[in-house]
This record gives sequence, structure tokens and C-alpha cells, in this order.
Amino acid sequence: MSDDADERPVSDSEGADGEYVETLRANREEKDEFFGTHPQSPVPPEHRDDFDGLDYFAPAPEYRIEATATVHDDPEPVPMETTAGEEVRYVRVVTFAFDVDGETHELHGYKQRPDDREEPIFVPFRDKTTGQETYRGGRYIELHPEGDLGDGDEVVVDFNLAYTPFCAFSETFSCPLPPEENWLETAVRAGERDWSPEA
Repeated sequence: MSDDADERPVSDSEGADGEYVETLRANREEKDEFFGTHPQSPVPPEHRDDFDGLDYFAPAPEYRIEATATVHDDPEPVPMETTAGEEVRYVRVVTFAFDVDGETHELHGYKQRPDDREEPIFVPFRDKTTGQETYRGGRYIELHPEGDLGDGDEVVVDFNLAYTPFCAFSETFSCPLPPEENWLETAVRAGERDWSPEA
């Protein structure tokens, strides 16, 4: 497991950020345990014995970003190609606008069942790390806002929670590929890095 956070100890003086980092680390340890031992892990069984954790960027509280929502009352369908060469249909339910490094960017959020309040908002994306530091097929974020979103609502988009889809670990999984409208022209060095089994 690679996590630059191990080289950056958190002091008590960091307050809320320090608590956030410790919670994030604990969540990562729990996920690593699941991936390494659980029968439903996407890591192929032949690689689990040697699995010592996913690779992560160091926790970066600055990548917990306040985004402004624009809700689409009449959601448009957005077909997404999958890693299996098929197509899956989503609808674009919301657009998030946010600033990174002094520039404004947008990401769109999707659902397969727009009227289902229990379904999380699916935010697949690519960025300038894709195919280099992170999985070539992009990464995902899932959002669970409380209540109904309205235009102008502020939503936290936490790129530290950006994760690699299961198809990166095994071809038995088919995963949607981020549509071009969710390709960010910036490098998001937060969340999960690319992973491959030890040779």
C-alpha cells in the first residue's frame, strides 16, 4: 500500500482537518481489509494472499470541495459505454460547479432511476492523472445528499473518496466509462491511485 499520508503525521493542532484525516485513514484500512479477505472482493482470489492494500494519494482536506448544484428538472439521457463494449443508460440529474486551483470546473451527476431518492448520485470522471497515476478507465464518486437538491444548493464533493471501479481489478466486471462531459482539465491528486497485482 502506498499512502503519502504516512509521511505527514497529523498533530492535534490541525483540529477538524486532523479528525477528517484520521477518519479517512480508518475507512481506507477497512476497505483494504475487505479487498484482501472478503469472498466478494474484486481482487482475484489468486492475488489476495499477496494483497497489502490499495494505493492512495495522501489525504487532502483541500479536495473536499464545496460545489454549487444546478438541478435538471427534465433530465436528459446520457448513454455510457462500458469496459465490456456495451452501453448503459443514465440520466443527467444535476451539474456541480466548483473551483480548483483558481479555475471553475463542472461535473455532472447521474442516476439510472431519477425518481429514486435512495439511489446515490453517480459522478464518474477522468482527470489529468487518468491513465498515468490513476486507473485508465477513470474513477467514481457517489454522493448521498440529504433531502432533495435545489438550484444553488452547496454540496461537498470529496475527491478523497474517489475510487477505482471493480473492472480495474478483474475483467469479470463491466463498468461505465465517464462520458466526455466529465473529463476534467486538471489533475486531481486525491483518492485512489491505480492498482495492479505484484509481479
